[in-house]
Amino acid sequence: MSEKYRGLSPAEFFHRNKEIAGFSNPSRALYQTVRELVENSLDATETHGILPYIDVEVRLHEDRPEWVTLRVADNGIGIPAHEIPNVFGRVFYGSKYVVRQTRGVFGLGVKMAVLYAQMTTGKPIYVKSSTRDSDVVGEYLLYIDISRNIPHVQKMRIKKKNKNWHGTIVRLTLEGAWLQSKKRIEDYIRRTALISPYATIRYRSPDGELLFERVSKELPEPPQIGKYHPKGVDIEILKDLIRRSNNNDMTLAGFLEKYFEGVGEKIAQEFLTWAGFQPDTKVKELKLADLEKLATAMKNFPKWRRPRPLTLSPLGSELLKKGVKSILKPEFATAVIRPPSSYGGHAFIVEAAIAYGGEIPPQDNVLLLRFANKMPLLYDEGVDVSRKIVDSIDWSIYKIKFPAPVAVVTHVCSTKIPFKGVGKEAIADVPELEHELEIAIRDVARRLRIYLSKLEKMYEVKRKEVTIRKYMGEVSSSLAYVLNMDPNSISSLLEELLKKELEKKEVTVNA
Repeated sequence: MSEKYRGLSPAEFFHRNKEIAGFSNPSRALYQTVRELVENSLDATETHGILPYIDVEVRLHEDRPEWVTLRVADNGIGIPAHEIPNVFGRVFYGSKYVVRQTRGVFGLGVKMAVLYAQMTTGKPIYVKSSTRDSDVVGEYLLYIDISRNIPHVQKMRIKKKNKNWHGTIVRLTLEGAWLQSKKRIEDYIRRTALISPYATIRYRSPDGELLFERVSKELPEPPQIGKYHPKGVDIEILKDLIRRSNNNDMTLAGFLEKYFEGVGEKIAQEFLTWAGFQPDTKVKELKLADLEKLATAMKNFPKWRRPRPLTLSPLGSELLKKGVKSILKPEFATAVIRPPSSYGGHAFIVEAAIAYGGEIPPQDNVLLLRFANKMPLLYDEGVDVSRKIVDSIDWSIYKIKFPAPVAVVTHVCSTKIPFKGVGKEAIADVPELEHELEIAIRDVARRLRIYLSKLEKMYEVKRKEVTIRKYMGEVSSSLAYVLNMDPNSISSLLEELLKKELEKKEVTVNA
């Protein structure tokens, strides 16, 4: 009996392997759907200079409590009406396949949510959207044709826009374990508000409503679309760039200068001489063996400049501190941003913050809040590089004695986050990244130690004051008897001396 062979479309592959995209069970699937929709909304706003307003609503079905309807609305740039079906109904289709920091990178997240809804409830996704410069609003009900990986539009309406609204509204119904996932979803919304202090997020659920008002109107500098770095290319990238050049006369030197980050005329000539290529060779003449040699040489050439951080959008220490103070409400908080670095030709920036006291509950270990490209990471903490570093630190060096009310926040932004899986919940321990994270965490920890040292000195001053005041009356009476003076005068004199001494010590503590 002969075997039968056929191919799988991307949609069919993820339909069969939903676990690798984070949709392993109804609890995780509901959380993942909330996450994908909220992150799309934030990318559609802040990346384009719009202060985000995100409205998230979770409703349970009246007759089927295991069915959950999720609605997310934003005030972003919107989606052109003719693109809506492909954006929501075709796996690996989107606007994020460029060299630029974004939350989503696979073109999969929201489509996986649509697939999961189809698999569990059979309900289509509802999408309403309009761009800023459009005079129409597009509304769609659609499925994904799994076998062909194309959208199947059930209903469509294009209507004239009667007010200056722009943004996107998405609603879908899926099978979700609300009771098991509600704590995780609320944590996700809170942490999103922390890392996006310029956003207003309204969250409504069967348990009530939460409103996180923006605490800043300052947006981070949006990332720019960049070029590939020479160290981050392979043979297929080279072939694709040559195809896109569409120029039969382009030389190898001109190709490097036009399509790669940090490559000018001088360094292009130096590299080609080092690698054994003629600068005036036409790129269309390169054979596969030439491309393999070129890709290998580009990865190994030691004199490339570091990739510039133009493609990145870090939060910045002040905004990060505002977010930490707004959500964690500590008595002390500080944040730091590290200089740009790179791994494998990919630029990255690390930020870290530490918070102590206030409303942070004492715990037997450091409370760790992890973020990647402004995305909260809630699952798989045990295998994340940040947890590895935090657990390796002797916190007693920084005057932390557990249980202690201390939280550490880490944020990595990059054009390519080295996630450990498609679920995008844990960052791998890449040496360059691990090094920068440890420096940042120890930096903020030292600042906390300085604060706690000052606090100890202040408490010591207060203890001395209490002790002195305890015996001041008796000393005043004795001195008045010996000196034959009014006890009240002695008390006033001692009070003045004590006040001066305390002021002197307070200046020392606050220095």
